[in-house]
Amino acid sequence: MSKGSSFKNKFPALVLGAVVVLLAACGKQEQPRPQPQPAPPMPQQQAGDGKPPARPELPPLFRDIERRTFQFFWDTTNEVNGLTPDRFPSRPFASIASVGYALTAYPIGIENGWVSRTQAVDRTLTTLRFFRQLPMGPQREGKGGYHGFYYHFLDMQDGHRYDSWVELSSVDTAILMMGVLFAQSYYDRDDAREKEIRDLAEQLYRRVEWPWLQINKPLISMGWFPESGFIPHDWTGYNEAMMVYILAMASPTHPVSPDAWQVWTRSYNEFWGVFQGQEFLTFGPHFGHQYTHVWVDFRGIQDDYMRERGIDYFENSRRATYAQRNYAIENPMKWKDYGENVWGLTASDGPQQTLQDYNGEQRNFRHYSARGTGFRENFDDGTIAPTAAVASLPFAPEIVIPATEEMHRRFGDYLYSSYGFLDSFNRSFDYDIPLKTGRLVPGNGWVAGDYIGIDQGPILAMITNYRNEFVWNVMKENPHIRRGLERAGFKGGWLSTAGGEAAEPASEGDPEAAAARALGTAESRGNVAPPSPPPRPQPLN
Repeated sequence: MSKGSSFKNKFPALVLGAVVVLLAACGKQEQPRPQPQPAPPMPQQQAGDGKPPARPELPPLFRDIERRTFQFFWDTTNEVNGLTPDRFPSRPFASIASVGYALTAYPIGIENGWVSRTQAVDRTLTTLRFFRQLPMGPQREGKGGYHGFYYHFLDMQDGHRYDSWVELSSVDTAILMMGVLFAQSYYDRDDAREKEIRDLAEQLYRRVEWPWLQINKPLISMGWFPESGFIPHDWTGYNEAMMVYILAMASPTHPVSPDAWQVWTRSYNEFWGVFQGQEFLTFGPHFGHQYTHVWVDFRGIQDDYMRERGIDYFENSRRATYAQRNYAIENPMKWKDYGENVWGLTASDGPQQTLQDYNGEQRNFRHYSARGTGFRENFDDGTIAPTAAVASLPFAPEIVIPATEEMHRRFGDYLYSSYGFLDSFNRSFDYDIPLKTGRLVPGNGWVAGDYIGIDQGPILAMITNYRNEFVWNVMKENPHIRRGLERAGFKGGWLSTAGGEAAEPASEGDPEAAAARALGTAESRGNVAPPSPPPRPQPLN
């Protein structure tokens, strides 16, 4: 999948609009557009008192978003087998990535009192048992996976490969396994059923044969089709597949060698540079800056690449979030309502694959697609996905909170419903043509008709991480995650605590490194990169 990019401004959009109208009425020239500003440095711990810096308080809306988004996973999952739909209400098939997010959602529900521990244990056991017994093999039909990997989309009832276009997916298996390992660490009681959860999680993780997909060692292929064999594209940085290599290197049974991370990061220089006033490791669709962060707390831990640049991946995602907002404020394509608090490009639903006239220009619109801007992934058709902003809450709460509130206030009557934010909307699309999905709202453009699991999951988990670091702290206890990070060369921060090898202190303790973190001293490099691999399939009914 893929997600997006945007921008920033000094004044709230409504106030700025009122100023522009007033000046126009007086015959005066419109005020110049605010210029992009670098993301401010993360606040450091207050000197002397030992207390962490104050963070913006979450308004009540976020509690409502959490509860509704949790209910998406609880209500739509098949109670018989634990399979979670890729999307709802169209609900054509299950997504193994959605299952990974669902397994992460259930403990969040326990902690908030939305379900009992007994209910969540039942649902988790049902899920893990079902995946453990799913038939595996090279046949084109009647199987759920092969060599420990699972097909991207499964039939909601029997769990078999959904159709011939569905690939055996390395990254979606990784998202599933992150949820599996999260369950392994959370259900830690001396109880027979919770012990079974831990044992099943270990079995599922241990049987993934990561080296089988290493056609071009040490990199890992995106997947495999029984009809045509291995996908010729490997996972190279920088994108959501960080978790693929972390899990693959940590495997106690089928590990890949640590040099996989070195080769993975070797391609980073193509993506490091200045974009929209930020200097960072770029990836256009914003989900690439979010997915692995759902489970891994990257604050203060660094691999060799980030250590050289004086920041960590968390700060990188913070800068990417500001670039998202900056792009929306600049709004170079003049889409309707882009601005300071309306932003977010990522992989999402869209209205239709069509070419239409927009303000005297022919513009290309898409249905489900990766959307984003940067050095490589460049596509923007006016479609905003709330998950791009909301799931960035831990990175930049000072800009995410007002964006979430404004999108809810201005568009919530048709964008916010039973399970929170629908997937996406496009205020510029009002063409009277057949739609692939969603609907036209008179005077308000197009709005999606579905919720999508891989967009819902980060919303719920990242709000939770902002509140109390719950998902992060549970995953810090998982030895597989720690081992994978250490084999990738990560040091510092929480990796220096008990449970791992002694490591260098985090960069916050080094004044020079902290200064580099704030200023971004690395040299900006090439803005031209090779073509992206083809988008991953995401058909609709």
